[in-house]
Amino acid sequence: MQVRKRQFGILSVALSLMAVAPAAGQDVACVVADPTGTPLNVRTEPNGRVVMSLANGSKVRRIGERLHAGKRWALVSSDAGELGWVFAAFLDCVPVDGDQLKSAPMRPRPSGN
Repeated sequence: MQVRKRQFGILSVALSLMAVAPAAGQDVACVVADPTGTPLNVRTEPNGRVVMSLANGSKVRRIGERLHAGKRWALVSSDAGELGWVFAAFLDCVPVDGDQLKSAPMRPRPSGN
């Protein structure tokens, strides 16, 4: 997993955790699927300061979400435990029951027929 990290204060993370709604099927496995092909920014809060970025295909856990300016943001953590906010539409998530929750409007893939 390619991750560019920057340090950010514990206080900003603590503040961003306030008013977090639990995600449906809390602690859901997700994969970064940004249709632009660029790394997905991870922020201190929804639309906040960028603290790292994640490459497409990176695996994260969605542990909460909330609306900000009418858009859905997801609080995610990696296996290493970093926390941050990402634009939820750029995650493909799979809940415990195995049904895929596709958030991003992706381009159709060739069927191979």
